[in-house]
Amino acid sequence: MHNKLYIIIITLFIAAFAVVFNFFPRPEVSELEKRELAHFPQFSIQKLANGEFTDSVSTWFSDSEPYRDKLMALSMTIRQSMALFKNEEGITFHAAEDNVNEEADSLANAMEQAPDAEPGDNREIGQYTNKLTANEKTRIAHAGIIVLGKEGSARALMSYGGKPNYGDWYADACNKYKETFGPSVNVYCMAIPTAVEFYCPDNAKSATKEERPTINNVYAHLGDSVKAVDVYTALANHADEDIFLRTDHHWAPRGAYYAARQFAKVAGVPFRELSEYDEKVVRRYVGSMYGYSKDITIKNSPEDFVYWTPPADIQYETTYITYDINKNYDVIAEHPPVKGDYFFKFPDGSGGAYCTFMGTDTRITQVRTNQHNARRALILKDSFGNAIPGYLFGSFEEVHVVDYRYFCKNMTDYVRNNNITDILFANNIFTICSPAASNEYIKFLTQPDGV
Repeated sequence: MHNKLYIIIITLFIAAFAVVFNFFPRPEVSELEKRELAHFPQFSIQKLANGEFTDSVSTWFSDSEPYRDKLMALSMTIRQSMALFKNEEGITFHAAEDNVNEEADSLANAMEQAPDAEPGDNREIGQYTNKLTANEKTRIAHAGIIVLGKEGSARALMSYGGKPNYGDWYADACNKYKETFGPSVNVYCMAIPTAVEFYCPDNAKSATKEERPTINNVYAHLGDSVKAVDVYTALANHADEDIFLRTDHHWAPRGAYYAARQFAKVAGVPFRELSEYDEKVVRRYVGSMYGYSKDITIKNSPEDFVYWTPPADIQYETTYITYDINKNYDVIAEHPPVKGDYFFKFPDGSGGAYCTFMGTDTRITQVRTNQHNARRALILKDSFGNAIPGYLFGSFEEVHVVDYRYFCKNMTDYVRNNNITDILFANNIFTICSPAASNEYIKFLTQPDGV
């Protein structure tokens, strides 16, 4: 009797799974992982013959299972309750896993490519960089991400592994642009630190390295005519404010504001106070660090995503050239210019709120403003740079934005055809530590137009 009951239960369980996996709607996007999921492949005899079709079907079936995010969240909850051990400082260590963060991958590549050298300048980071006490509850989650604080207000920090002598190649790219465009174009270098530099408690310092020495090394290698934009100090002076997001690897729009203000000061252009802007809020935001850390505490610690739009007297018009990319993030098509919104509105609870600015990275953005000072800025950036341009619409006649991962034009022609007067390199420390990213910037100067 017991055997029959056991068989019935197992059969019903398997049947339920079969019904769910075969007939329930399959998601196309994972909010947890911040990516599009695999699509059902197009059929062809050739793909069937070489096995590509069946492999793609298998990938689609496993990648887009119903209730994927909820099942992953449940898994995180179970795994977190089964932490392997705690050390005497209260840091919980989980089993090591591969890093899925694109910008962390850039750092990993940099570690492999960069030559070993003696450590460089190792200046004191400063009084603002350890705002949390050593008694703060801290643990190391997936991919070495530091999670601190209690559920409801927890913060996730991406560990930094670079060396003090890294970043020469980034300075070389800035210098190359100044050499190419000469005195008619100002070139600026903004090296952006990440949250771990300001909020890592003492009991987790061994899990990361200081970012300031690397930033100092970049600035030390700039040519005399390239202008450094010291946003480190600007951010440190406001570290007790919400300058970095707790649940995302990006800085917060408030942090980008202080960086933009410092850039405007160095560039000698007018700049508006934040109090003059219109404040917008996306509530219950949980960003990328939930998926990267695989720590349920981050999911249960939503925050307000606060951003600002220019006041009514600053008028602007945004034009986009958008790129299509494949699953490997290679550009495969370019669309003609179209007008659109610079700020995209997301509902409360949306995990995509950081895409408020320009909607996506896969485009060239041109913003024409009602300022008539003959200053036209080009911002060369990674995703950290997305939050900067909106504060500069009252400072420049035009603002152009290019992501180093998606640009298929000749940069020399682009700068001259658009009468660019100011070029700002604005990248976070992980991009700075990637020789591949700096090589992309240099390649832009000579590459032909076209996908």
